[in-house]
Amino acid sequence: MSYAPLELNGRVAVVIGGTSGIGRAIAHGLAEAGADVVPTSRRMDRVEAAAREVEDLGRRTLRVVSDVSDRVSLEHLLEASIEAFGKVDILLNSAGRTKRAPTVDFDERDWQEILDTNLTGTLRACQVFGRHMIERGYGRIINIASIASFVALQEVAAYSASKAAVASLTKSLAIEWAHYGVCVNAIAPGVFPTELNRTLLDATERGREFLLRTPMKRFGKVEDLAGAAIFLASESASFITGEVLVIDGGLLASGVNQ
Repeated sequence: MSYAPLELNGRVAVVIGGTSGIGRAIAHGLAEAGADVVPTSRRMDRVEAAAREVEDLGRRTLRVVSDVSDRVSLEHLLEASIEAFGKVDILLNSAGRTKRAPTVDFDERDWQEILDTNLTGTLRACQVFGRHMIERGYGRIINIASIASFVALQEVAAYSASKAAVASLTKSLAIEWAHYGVCVNAIAPGVFPTELNRTLLDATERGREFLLRTPMKRFGKVEDLAGAAIFLASESASFITGEVLVIDGGLLASGVNQ
C-alpha cells in the first residue's frame, strides 16, 4: 500500500494573517514543503517582510494586503492570486484578536469586533476562496481554532465563543463542501505565546497555571504548528475533513500532573 508524501510542490497557498505569529510560522512551513505562498494581512510593511521570507525559501509570492472585515479586499486577494498563479489550492485563516476583561463589564463593541474578526472574518474568507475551490473541484481550507473551542479560559469569553464557533463552522463547511473535493479542517493550538497574547502569559499567574496543566511543561513554539498544517494541506490528508486537530502539549488530556 502506498501513501502520499508530505509535499506541496505545485500548490498555491494563501495565508490570511500570515505576516506574524502562528500564520507567519505556518506560511514558512508551507513554503518549505514546496508551495508558493501568499502571506497577507492589513499592513503592507509586514506583507513585504513576510513575502521576502517566502522568496528566500525559493518560492513565489505576492505582496497584497487584506482585511477580513472587508470582503472586497478578500475578493481582490483571490483575483490577484489567480492572475499570478492561475489558482489557489490552500487557504489558511489565521487572522485573530482577543481582549481580556470581566464578562459582566465587557464592552459590546469589543465583543462584536472580536467575533467579526475571528468568526465572521473566517467565514468571509471561506466563502470567497471556497467558491473558487468548489468551481475547480479541489481545495484545502485550514482554520485556526483554539483550546478555547473546547474549554473556558478566564475572562476571554468573546474569544472563547468565537473559537468555539470557528470549530463548528469548520465542521459545517466540511460536510457541505466534501462532495466538491474541498476538505475543511482546523488546527486548535494550545498555549503559544504570540503578539496577541504574550502579555497574558509572561511571568503571570495565568501563564504559570497553563504550564502546570501542560504535561510537556512548556509553551508551544509557533513552528510546532507547521507540520500539522502541511499534513492537512497535503494529499496524505485527502480523506480527512471536519477535523479539529489539537496541538497543545497534552493540556486537554491532562488531569493531575503532580
